[in-house]
Amino acid sequence: GKTSLLKLFMGIEYPTSGSLTVLGQPISKGQTSGINKLRRTIGPVFQQFRLIKGRTALENVMLGMRFLDFNKDEIMENSKASLKNVGLEDKISSLVENLSWGECQRVAIARALARKPALILADEPTGNLDRDNAVRILHLLTGLKDKKTTVIITTHATHLIDGKKGDMLIHIDKGSICYERLE
Repeated sequence: GKTSLLKLFMGIEYPTSGSLTVLGQPISKGQTSGINKLRRTIGPVFQQFRLIKGRTALENVMLGMRFLDFNKDEIMENSKASLKNVGLEDKISSLVENLSWGECQRVAIARALARKPALILADEPTGNLDRDNAVRILHLLTGLKDKKTTVIITTHATHLIDGKKGDMLIHIDKGSICYERLE
């Protein structure tokens, strides 16, 4: 379903038929060096969060940037700003195991944002959030197009997405596209 679709976009899985190109990179077996470069331009938000226990919220956000082309000051600045953008400026020093599920989800979103990626792939980014935080996060994510970032969100909470000009909503049911709507 929707998670498999995001795995295709990240080059974790490959199409069994047809072709797929993401940000100019063909996604197929044997394209590993190109796919590795592509992954450096993607900010993934996983349902399982994939945070490192024993580390703070700030350290978890910073960790993913250490392997990219950011200097130490940029890593710190982007990480703190991203945590503030998701409403966790007061949890910067908190160990992730002491955070609620919703706070952990927002740390995972901050980690993706801090990288300043060309593409954000968010798998159910509001699944563990209360309504106010869900609306805040969706507004934040959909607003990234103004910064030339493409955002693909998979969600069951389509009622919370307020489509803006240029947004596309695609409804998939049992592996088939049921309808598309361009705002």
